[in-house]
Amino acid sequence: MADPIHPINPKNPRKRLDQRLVDEGLVESRERARGLILAGQVRVDGRRVDKPGTLIGSEAAVTIAGPEHPFVGRGGVKLRAALDAFGVDVSEKVCLDVGAGTGGFTDCLLQAGAANVIAVDVGHGHLHPRLRHDPRVIFLERVNVRHLTSRHLPVRPHLAVIDVAFISLTLVIPVVADLLLPDGDIVALIKPQFEVGKGEVGKGGVVRDPRQHGRVIRKVARCAHGLGMVVRGLCPSPILGAKGNREFFLYLAKSSARPGGIGDVERLIEEMVGSASGEVLEQKAR
Repeated sequence: MADPIHPINPKNPRKRLDQRLVDEGLVESRERARGLILAGQVRVDGRRVDKPGTLIGSEAAVTIAGPEHPFVGRGGVKLRAALDAFGVDVSEKVCLDVGAGTGGFTDCLLQAGAANVIAVDVGHGHLHPRLRHDPRVIFLERVNVRHLTSRHLPVRPHLAVIDVAFISLTLVIPVVADLLLPDGDIVALIKPQFEVGKGEVGKGGVVRDPRQHGRVIRKVARCAHGLGMVVRGLCPSPILGAKGNREFFLYLAKSSARPGGIGDVERLIEEMVGSASGEVLEQKAR
């Protein structure tokens, strides 16, 4: 049930906060509204509200506080932090965005200088209009990544970024790796709630146990290693997932001949899982 912020009053009908933002023309879509709300950038009568389904009265004053992030979705905030942490330069490169959704990752890549982005999504109509009409974006919708082949792509990408839900990365990375250039890279967002067993997901769909986080990262890293890939980096997402899940980025390289691989992956995982509960992940947005 949505969380009411005002008592029921027939003369003051209530509406979901995300819908209210759209109706008042503050944002162009509920997806955009959801991102801003989860980012803690929406105020109701001067008070921060971070639940998109919160019911508010029509008389309540709704505002967007502070400067927005520059991307069409909050995923762009996540990926920008990962690219910076790993030192990944996408300038003039062709990139593949798997699980594009609204296009936060795609937007981030373009703003970072990517020549083209092939945006793939199993859904339909989710990509932000600005990106849909950008000539640098090649959009493949209604395409399940497990069925994605080189025939779908006009060219082999240099880099793939992955943000998928309801499927394990161990089923996605083998497909994506096969589509890349021989020296291609992958930056994948690990979402623990889609990697653990159903019985291991806690209340509200959140995986809270750091030991489970470690097991999940190891599982994905082992999958990549089995494909001959090298782990080049691991970092936490700078903001929590929509339901409050801690997420992690794994940076993989197809070529083991390239310098910069991480020797002690296990040590890095232990350090990462332990530090991920720090202040950076306690923030829902910047």
